Amino acid sequence: MLREIYITETNCITPLGFDVESNISAILRGDSGIQLHSDVSLMPNPFYASIISNEKINNAFAKISTETKYSRLEKMMILALEPIIKNSNVELNSKTAFILSTTKGNVTALKDNSEESFNSAHLDVLAQNVADFFKFQTQPIVVSNACVSGILAVSVAKRMIQSELYDNIFVVAGDEVSEFVLSGFNAFQAMSELPCKPYSKNRTGISLGEATAAILISAKAKNAKIKVIGDSSINDANHISGPSRTGEGLFRSIQNALKEAQIEANQLDYISAHGTATPYNDEMEAIALTRLDLQNVPVNSLKGFYGHTLGASGLLETVIAIESANQNKLFESKGFDEIGVSEVVNVIEKNEEKNIEYFLKTASGFGGCNTAVVFEKVKHELH
Repeated sequence: MLREIYITETNCITPLGFDVESNISAILRGDSGIQLHSDVSLMPNPFYASIISNEKINNAFAKISTETKYSRLEKMMILALEPIIKNSNVELNSKTAFILSTTKGNVTALKDNSEESFNSAHLDVLAQNVADFFKFQTQPIVVSNACVSGILAVSVAKRMIQSELYDNIFVVAGDEVSEFVLSGFNAFQAMSELPCKPYSKNRTGISLGEATAAILISAKAKNAKIKVIGDSSINDANHISGPSRTGEGLFRSIQNALKEAQIEANQLDYISAHGTATPYNDEMEAIALTRLDLQNVPVNSLKGFYGHTLGASGLLETVIAIESANQNKLFESKGFDEIGVSEVVNVIEKNEEKNIEYFLKTASGFGGCNTAVVFEKVKHELH
């Protein structure tokens, strides 16, 4: 009998707030982190993105450490992890692992042409720096698989605990808006000239964003917010950047995750989708969901609030989805106006009350990767 897997602590650092509560309040108010930025060090022309102020990061970090050696992203990751490590009272021993998930990590270090900077751009160095701050006793594990990284880390943690390698795993995911990432998406002509509009007829591409999110995954149900009951990752190997036109990888990932969770598609109450607002991604997701008969399940993309936060997106959106389930509230899919995909999906247009027992988180990324994880609300018995 495999162990049951729980998420017991959550946190996030975003332009909308430096804890979960402030992020949920902002979402309920309809605030978006996406603003117009003029920063020639990032892009020659003004651009829309969701960016955290350096001043806020530095002020928050100064409250927990006087160290000056950490990069901006390292500070953001440490800020996401610090309260949950403290609150959990979990001992950082050989049965407690640390997973760091990112797409690009400290890529900004490469701006400086020195051997030290080149070294600090390596993902294992980033992970070790964050691990050393907290004095983890186990070697950090890096999960980096394009834009599914954040949710894939949940899947990896679940399997490691089920295999009894560890009892607890702290997961942090993060990426920052950098010149490298902006120029890359701009070269694909994938960036929207206005804040992104997932699933909408008039969508023109993504808005980029930055964030870090952290969770504690545990075999212990104490303080559990949610249970992880099924997961799967399938690569459709379609194209280096374009997803399968039939949604094959996502279709199979969701199918497998539901099978492991031992629930039927019609038992899902909510889907937190990837929804990048590019023409191909949203279309592919709509096709995959319809193939699984999920077209009536309420679905949202949080990209209209946060932009696409790359490796952080899957974990950040899971943290928000957990609150959605625990508060029995569906949050609007910001920016959505008129359906713009060939298969009609049930996009959430305004915040509404709904009893949520089971929800699905999906993500898809470059290289054809897809991940799906099914969650169940923990029912705390009254004694």
